[in-house]
Amino acid sequence: MEITVGTFNLNNLFSRYNFEAEIDALPAGGPDLGGTVEYKFAPGSIRLRTYLGRLVKAKDPTATQKITDRIRTMSADVLAVQEVEDIDTLRQFNRDWLNNLYPYVTLIEGNDPRLIDVGVLSKLPVGGVTSWQHARHAADPAQPVFGRDLIEVEILNDARTKKLFTLFNTHLKSHFVDFRTDPVVGAQANNERRRRQAETIATIVKARTRPDSAYILTGDMNDPPESEFIAAFAASAELKLVNALTNPAETRPPKTDDPMPASAAWTHRFKPAGQPANYELFDHLWLSPALAGKQTGAWIDRRTVHGGDGSDHDPAWIKLNL
Repeated sequence: MEITVGTFNLNNLFSRYNFEAEIDALPAGGPDLGGTVEYKFAPGSIRLRTYLGRLVKAKDPTATQKITDRIRTMSADVLAVQEVEDIDTLRQFNRDWLNNLYPYVTLIEGNDPRLIDVGVLSKLPVGGVTSWQHARHAADPAQPVFGRDLIEVEILNDARTKKLFTLFNTHLKSHFVDFRTDPVVGAQANNERRRRQAETIATIVKARTRPDSAYILTGDMNDPPESEFIAAFAASAELKLVNALTNPAETRPPKTDDPMPASAAWTHRFKPAGQPANYELFDHLWLSPALAGKQTGAWIDRRTVHGGDGSDHDPAWIKLNL
């Protein structure tokens, strides 16, 4: 039985936080704008999304279409997704854009102030679903350690008589530092947050699995596999996880850049102003020892523009022969 499992940071489906705050800069009058704009909506007809006091702007439908096309390219049986607005949005996307490609849609609201969550789309039946959004780290027991949750999802066979594997999906702390925070202090805090999240993941996975368990740990880790900040699970001598994306095939060659990526194992490109671009494998698929020997392939759908096709992450997927 061949099963394809993928991961994709969707960069939001229909609305996106206004990081550059251009929504705040409303025009101050003009021939068509007298200085005041009034909008009236019927009660319950809209829902406003805000973050840090700013409106969240709508996403260009062409970007959502590109995300749709990339998901269809993957044709994953089980797809872990990150940066989704909420469960209703994920269901709407599956219905209206994917034509109900996935019968099973799973998402539990997390703790993120931007209101972005992690979820799972599956063609295979889903069993138990566990959210670890209330997990704490000993260094800060008063606060949940996960902003965007760690969800644990059982994937079953079609007859629902057997669990095929467990999927752990997460989204670790990003590198974003608010302009009101010292950049060095902010970066250190973000790194420490990811370290604590990784340590918590390792603790949870150890408690929820056995050495012979079949499971996958996936998500947007916001760090490469060799990073010290995620070593608690990535380099755990007890878990013995195997990186399934060490040598992936690409759906197309990467765009010309200087320098070019060192290998095909990257899903995220970031170019600081006036500096060369950084290519990193931020989106991971880690296999338990019981599944590692059953992997038959790995792929990354390569973007056609440097900024990304619908998302600033490239989706990755693997094939398992179960």
